[in-house]
Amino acid sequence: MKIVAICGAGIGTSEILRVNAVRALERLDIEADVSASDVASVGSAAADAQVILTSPELVGAIGRTNADVVVIENYFDLEEITAKLEAAVG
Repeated sequence: MKIVAICGAGIGTSEILRVNAVRALERLDIEADVSASDVASVGSAAADAQVILTSPELVGAIGRTNADVVVIENYFDLEEITAKLEAAVG
């Protein structure tokens, strides 16, 4: 399974989300390739992804995708990330 964490510019914020997504997946005992990208690169970065993690304000910038788009309100809330990933992939 491939998961991509998307932020607005650069990869700083998406890297925080990526790290916390990896922690959440470990809690769920789910293996996945989790990468970080900026929204400008989402087309190529998430072309074969099953899940895209992003903030509410970036959902519209993602465009057409076959991936499940999971909106994360708080990138530091491991409980939120775990629950939403479990619903998306569990």
